[in-house]
Amino acid sequence: MTEDKLELEDVGSSLVASDSKNASVKPPNLFERLIQPCLAELVGTMFFVFIGCVSVIENVEATGRLQPALVHGLAVAVLVACMAEISGSHFNPPFTMAIYLCGGMKLNMVVPYLISQVVGGILGASMSKLMTSTENYAKAQGAAFTILQSEDQLMGALFGEMAMTCLVTMVVLLGAVNAKSSTPMVPFMVGCTVIINVLAGGDVSGTCLNPARALGPAILTNHWVYHWVYWVGPITGGMVAAALVRLLLGDRKTRILMKPPHSSGPHGKASLAAEQTN
Repeated sequence: MTEDKLELEDVGSSLVASDSKNASVKPPNLFERLIQPCLAELVGTMFFVFIGCVSVIENVEATGRLQPALVHGLAVAVLVACMAEISGSHFNPPFTMAIYLCGGMKLNMVVPYLISQVVGGILGASMSKLMTSTENYAKAQGAAFTILQSEDQLMGALFGEMAMTCLVTMVVLLGAVNAKSSTPMVPFMVGCTVIINVLAGGDVSGTCLNPARALGPAILTNHWVYHWVYWVGPITGGMVAAALVRLLLGDRKTRILMKPPHSSGPHGKASLAAEQTN
């Protein structure tokens, strides 16, 4: 009787394994392939911008930059961890452009992702206005980036947005796209990079690093002074990061320069196979 029971359990477990194997090889449908990832980008960007704006609007003066820095960084870490398997958790136009340039996504998904992120940023900024008091919202100008007031600040802020976005984009590319250096610690790494960037450069440019984060509050408060800095700086920084990884820092699959020549002999074929598995 015991043996019969064990045999039935074995058969049952094999059937479950077979079913799960068959289910895993089914190609994704249109919803899973296109609509769901875009929804994840929209929702993720929306909540990131919402939480980020609220942290600025309701910032306690005694905490200085610490409160917005921790909130933005921890929000990124949590959202990236939650939605990485759905959309890749970009939530930032420069990330999407850089990931595409480094071979991490298909071209036909780039524009839908960018649209989803921009819409998500506007919705997130709208949510922050609904949540916060009129007095605090007006005092913080809706968490729009208002720190730039003169031409003297312009070059430092522009360079800061470019350099800091380059850093966080490089962390994303090396931690998630580049096979040789990929790690499950990406959410933690990206969150920490956002925190240190805000702490370091908050008084210089406000540390936007994300055009979707800048656009929503700008629309709601009609604040467009030097707004272009928060597009040109982050996008340029993302492109520089993509160039560094694509040209110099990436593994053999990602890098397009300094690749060793492939031999036609058996050793060359073996090294090629090993490279493809890596």
